[in-house]
Amino acid sequence: MTSAQARPSNLHRVVIVGAGFGGLQATHRLKGAPVSITLVDRRNHHLFQPLLYQVATASLATSEIAWPIRYLLRDRPEVTTLFANVSGVDAANKRVLLDDGDSLPYDTLVLATGARHAYFGHDEWEPFAPGLKTLEDATTLRRRILVAFERAERETDPERRAALLTFVIIGAGPTGVELAGTIAELARDTLRPDFRNIDTHAARVVLIEAGQRVLAGFPDDLSAYAQRSLESLGVEVMLGQAVTECSVDGVAYGGNRLAAKTLIWAAGVRASSAAQWLGAPADRAFRLQVEPDLTVPGHPDIFAIGDTVTINGPDGKPVPGIAPAAKQQGVYVADTIKARLRGEKLSPFRYQHAGSLAQIGKRKAVIDFGRFKLRGTLAWWIWGIAHIYFLIGLRNRLSVAISWLWIHARDQRAARLITQGSSKVGR
Repeated sequence: MTSAQARPSNLHRVVIVGAGFGGLQATHRLKGAPVSITLVDRRNHHLFQPLLYQVATASLATSEIAWPIRYLLRDRPEVTTLFANVSGVDAANKRVLLDDGDSLPYDTLVLATGARHAYFGHDEWEPFAPGLKTLEDATTLRRRILVAFERAERETDPERRAALLTFVIIGAGPTGVELAGTIAELARDTLRPDFRNIDTHAARVVLIEAGQRVLAGFPDDLSAYAQRSLESLGVEVMLGQAVTECSVDGVAYGGNRLAAKTLIWAAGVRASSAAQWLGAPADRAFRLQVEPDLTVPGHPDIFAIGDTVTINGPDGKPVPGIAPAAKQQGVYVADTIKARLRGEKLSPFRYQHAGSLAQIGKRKAVIDFGRFKLRGTLAWWIWGIAHIYFLIGLRNRLSVAISWLWIHARDQRAARLITQGSSKVGR
């Protein structure tokens, strides 16, 4: 029996699955409400995912963008945090099923289970082209990137050395663009004085996109600026060419083959198994199709938010899978739960888009606030300030700010540690 089951309470029982942006925001927003909350996550930390690529590219340490969930909720006695893996939902009996055979009763359930990268039917590519969604992903990628330079330093065969110094990013959305720009700067500026047998400036960074432009969610002029900026950093941008194979030897795309030992997948996402748990309607990416109040069809006591769901915004377009959207949904669900307990009803969820931001390099970024667009160095500073503002805790804000200022001024990245992990792929 879990602690949540053992604790007697006549309060309304809310179970929240997932401590990402949406789940944590809902938990915070329910403070003071007459509820008991059980927050379940298979990891013990909340992750600031927008900066995950900076861990992968040795700009930030893991501790600067992740915080223990228990620490964040230490002053909330009505919240029980469980480190567990959810395997399903018994909606008929209102219980959340855990993979160890245990279960949690609920009166209201909030599914904020997130998403993983999707390979469009080619899951066999994942060992060769890992994605970037978790801290484990980030540290794996950081190891692969740094080990590639180390092995190239010792390699005497020109072809094998060239393959080691070729980095391929698949997918030119914000994550792919940010990774490509940062890896290019890592090779051109940060690592160049550190090696004796190789010229890291000669490293190839190749960004492959099946669509016709980078940052497809941004206006055409900002997309074009981003492409020019990437190319000025030495990134080779390949547009309109879908990847057809990923292997230990490299990648095939558009009828071409490229020998490369480091492949990174940034081309798509797939939602969790929440829709399967409930037998609910879902789109091609397995995202739950929810009602206007973010409840699961046929289950008014079950909400779903964040990357788990798909819902259209006021403009008729799907709400983007970004942190601000998940946080807005978390606030709405918490307010709806409180309203229901008062016998009231809220109007349907309405997403308010605050804007889109993407970094291209350490002095370049693009910002789209609708009528207001910005690019270049000023956009980079605004991007940095915005991300620092949303970090948790003064210490982390100061640490990240100092790290970025050091990179900006000295081209040095302090998190270039190769930690133990699998290195079979890319040998």
